[in-house]
Amino acid sequence: MPDFKKFFKKTSVSQTEEQAPEVPKGLWVKCPKCSEMVYKEDVVENHYVCPKCGGYFRIKAKTRMRMVMDPHSFEEWFTGIENSNPLNYPGYPEKVKELQEKTHLDEAVRIGLASIDGQPVVIGALDARFLMASMGYVVGEKITRAFEEATKRRLPVVLFCCSGGARMQEGMVSLMQMAKTSAAIREHSKAGLFYLSVLTDPTTGGVTASFAMLGDIILAEPGALIGFAGPRVIQQTIGQKLPEGFQRAEFLLEHGMIDGIVAREDLKSTISNLLRLHTTQVEYGSFPDEWPGRQSFTKKKNRKPKTQMSAWERVQTARSAKRPVALDYISILFSDFMELHGDRGFRDDGAVIGGVAYLDGQPVTVIGIQKGRSTKENLIRNFGMPSPEGYRKALRLMKQAEKFGRPIITFIDTPGAFCGIEAEERGQGEAIARNLLEMSDMKVPILAIVIGEGGSGGALALGVGNEVWMMENATYTILSPEGFASILWKDSKRADEAAEVMKVTAAQLKELGIIERVIPEEYPVCEDNLEEIGEYLKIQIKRFLRKQDGKTAEQFATERYERFRRM
Repeated sequence: MPDFKKFFKKTSVSQTEEQAPEVPKGLWVKCPKCSEMVYKEDVVENHYVCPKCGGYFRIKAKTRMRMVMDPHSFEEWFTGIENSNPLNYPGYPEKVKELQEKTHLDEAVRIGLASIDGQPVVIGALDARFLMASMGYVVGEKITRAFEEATKRRLPVVLFCCSGGARMQEGMVSLMQMAKTSAAIREHSKAGLFYLSVLTDPTTGGVTASFAMLGDIILAEPGALIGFAGPRVIQQTIGQKLPEGFQRAEFLLEHGMIDGIVAREDLKSTISNLLRLHTTQVEYGSFPDEWPGRQSFTKKKNRKPKTQMSAWERVQTARSAKRPVALDYISILFSDFMELHGDRGFRDDGAVIGGVAYLDGQPVTVIGIQKGRSTKENLIRNFGMPSPEGYRKALRLMKQAEKFGRPIITFIDTPGAFCGIEAEERGQGEAIARNLLEMSDMKVPILAIVIGEGGSGGALALGVGNEVWMMENATYTILSPEGFASILWKDSKRADEAAEVMKVTAAQLKELGIIERVIPEEYPVCEDNLEEIGEYLKIQIKRFLRKQDGKTAEQFATERYERFRRM
């Protein structure tokens, strides 16, 4: 029987090596995830991602850096640092020399100066081919010098991390590199400079427990193994089977340890945008006095509403499921919003969203309490009731904004902080109190806007602003009217009466001096008029920021203190 195989082109990504014996060596590679033979050129063109299963190939440091840097912009630093053998470990120097010749690397990390979309950056990448990118003296020294030089030159740092951990052959000398690199990062951070850590497969051990997890923002590639102890060690220690996906990037995102997961094809644009956001100088006085559309909206807003609503009607309107939520406002007011996740301690709370964005070219930090639209989404968002980790995520983002001098804008819409056993176990009261304490002394301007329900301390935890605004049909309350009536009058059915007594509406609270501005709603804000109201709101936000021009960092905190002191 004739061999029909030779009449067909060997281009199918699903062919096995046995099905393609005539193909020259090097044209096919085996996917590390699905174990299928795939055409190497297809893999390269697909950013070293399997075109069949989407599995990620491990790649060289040189290749990884080339994928994000501008062509011919890389200048390598700190080559030729001599390695040591502090334990006199047999064969260690010979192994290092062998790997140097094989990989054409002088050690497990490449460091240097480059540009990304024209933006100068100190960049580095670890290479798993060199002793699994374990951190010994030379790796630690190179990374430490990189941060020191970046601090001198006032440049951001981008590191692509992967590692098996500390280098066993160097004993305690290796362990000390964890502290040394962390100290250098601290000095870089104190100088107000940006550090982006990108975690790749695998990132474990002492590298995870030092420079890899100390980024201002931490991103990861899909499916990357990330952890301190390896999964086999953990399983052997505890004698239990680990859950599916344990220690993978998606697991860390869910548990609040990283900011986001980015596909390789999107990595350069994501890094470029983050560099711009963290190196663009905030200029509070850059907005002009007038903007297109201002007069037309002013005329509209002066028209009288169709009916005068009671306090209880406004409570019901604020609670309406049709009312726009925080992400709706963010989408119309800001551009290039990048959501950042997690409290870096327990989990990512879906009830609190936050990240960085531009307000007509000016970087800002935006944080909101987010309700859901459907039952499914409300379960994810916990009906807009934050847990302690939600408030801690918000505080982490606010502290980051303070470091980079970005103004903070919060959107408040919550019936209150989550009330439950888990919340109490994790310190709900402490989390709220910590936000009040830290926000009071923030060295950047804070604008808080109540867009729906402003429920008790759960709302105040994002409401310690230099100014607080309310939508006309929003409410801000010590507790729900039902709770007020139940506690004071022993009758929750008198909630409508309680709403009038409590003075919960925007107009009443402005009269009391609790808020500074009411954002008019000729008709209750909804999808149909959100864009129009958003235009007016953007104008007022710009005016607020323009008023901050010329103020010192200390003034922002002092004025905030005095605002609340007057109450």
